[in-house]
Amino acid sequence: MPHSRREFLALAGKASALALVGAHLVDSPLAGTLVDGLRPLAALAAVPASLPASAPLPLPGAEGLYGLLRPEAELTLAARSVPGLLPATGAAMLAYEARQGGRLWRNPILVLQKGQEFRARLVNNLAEPTIIHWHGVDADWRQAGHPSYAVEPGGRYDYAFPITNRAGTYWYHPHPHGLTARQSYLGLASFFLVRDAEEEALSRELDLTLGATDIPIVLQDKRFDAHGGLVYAPSADDLLMGYMGTEVLANGARRPTLRASTRLYRLRLLNGCTARIFNLAFVSTQGGKRPFLLIGNDGGLLETPQRLEQLFLAPGERVELLLDLRGLRPGEELALANAPFDPMHNEGAGHGAHGAAPASAPVSATATTGGGHSGHAPQSASPQSAAPALDEGAAYSILRILVDRQERYDRTVPARLSTLPAASAPVTPGAPRRFELALDRHANRWTIAGLVFDMDAAPVVVERRAPEAWEFIGATDGMPHPMHLHGYFFRVAARRGSPRQVLQRAVDAAGRLATDLGLKDTVLVWPGETVEVVPDFGTPNYPGEQTFLLHCHNLEHEDQGMMLNVRVR
Repeated sequence: MPHSRREFLALAGKASALALVGAHLVDSPLAGTLVDGLRPLAALAAVPASLPASAPLPLPGAEGLYGLLRPEAELTLAARSVPGLLPATGAAMLAYEARQGGRLWRNPILVLQKGQEFRARLVNNLAEPTIIHWHGVDADWRQAGHPSYAVEPGGRYDYAFPITNRAGTYWYHPHPHGLTARQSYLGLASFFLVRDAEEEALSRELDLTLGATDIPIVLQDKRFDAHGGLVYAPSADDLLMGYMGTEVLANGARRPTLRASTRLYRLRLLNGCTARIFNLAFVSTQGGKRPFLLIGNDGGLLETPQRLEQLFLAPGERVELLLDLRGLRPGEELALANAPFDPMHNEGAGHGAHGAAPASAPVSATATTGGGHSGHAPQSASPQSAAPALDEGAAYSILRILVDRQERYDRTVPARLSTLPAASAPVTPGAPRRFELALDRHANRWTIAGLVFDMDAAPVVVERRAPEAWEFIGATDGMPHPMHLHGYFFRVAARRGSPRQVLQRAVDAAGRLATDLGLKDTVLVWPGETVEVVPDFGTPNYPGEQTFLLHCHNLEHEDQGMMLNVRVR
């Protein structure tokens, strides 16, 4: 019988007296009991879509938090703490601040055209090192946010590279080693959208407007103190399993409402959590599921739309969905919800917590800024610190969609969306590189092929344009790991040994999911599963030798060393 995350942690040595510190339980009436992941569709009725009146979903405007910014010249992005910025509670959060044409943005959604030159300067106004990783964006390794280039407080780093990506939903976030999870959690993350002729033709055909009917939404789970402040306070158990919040925010807002009309909407969803996996579905007030079309993922548009009722979305992954509201009447509602599933955190009986790192002190969004702050808030044992996290596999609502107006809309989704680029080299039969994802029981941290990160070592060396096939092998006694490769995309070739809740969603004989189609930079590997991918190390053709990263996008795992350098010669 599956165990809960809490039972897994008990098996892993939770009785070691390393208490969970620094979270306040905010009310979450939609957090249900974990339901067996083998019955996810039937259990959707447990997710009520009708919610109390809530704040509007923050939509991308012409400035402000998550505003749309089309860079006209070199852009300065200053990483700093901004008081009162978080929509959910009015708390301080970390943000990238930018100015252009007399306007001010925080965490701007950067909108760029394929073929243009991108120039930006990072200014570090934090009290600790940082660097920006342009996640999924084609950029030389010196421009891609390798932690060896992290700049100290008061420092700056210049970026300049051409936009060669096909149109897609990419993003950017910090990547200083050991600090990535905390800085991302406290707010440093946003979208990097690339547009091209193919993308713009589809937008015209479907009458989609970025920021109105084409909406980027970042999903992040958070914990709060008694005053609504963000708290990042991982215990040793959290560093092992991933830090989970007490509720999930959409564009920084708590269970917000999107007021919509009877037409198609394009939703660009980014899992910006440090560790939480979602099983996303749209649920009506009666508990039924509303199908949607998956049209894009990490690397842009798919070749054809995929009709789905739910999908897994792991940290670092993006999906582009078309939601058709034409069958609804004004006054009807849907919820973007997490449908129950088995997170498979129960696979590690007997791990033990030997050698676990001590719990870190709670950190607030103001504690990593300059101006005399130490970078760490004092350790706290306040009553709110013991609040349990929202169960990863529970039923809960994230976003309310309220149809409040009728609209005449007669556009049709094309049967073919895009043509994927050809691979630079064919993969010939042969033994693939194997990367086992397993726990080092002595150090109590996750490893890739038995290794942990060494800034100066390159355990993986590949030849440019040489055919490669990789296998990620999830330990049977492990947990899910979203594996991310910097600098290049890959194609998912096959899934083998998948758990039933994954296998039952396969769309082909290779066991692939709909979200595996197209180009990927992050792929979720479940316990006991082998995922074969084909990275393309010939495209882009970066000049000179490159050193990129392969890591788990559970950011607590990454910060604890589940990351390797990959040298491309």
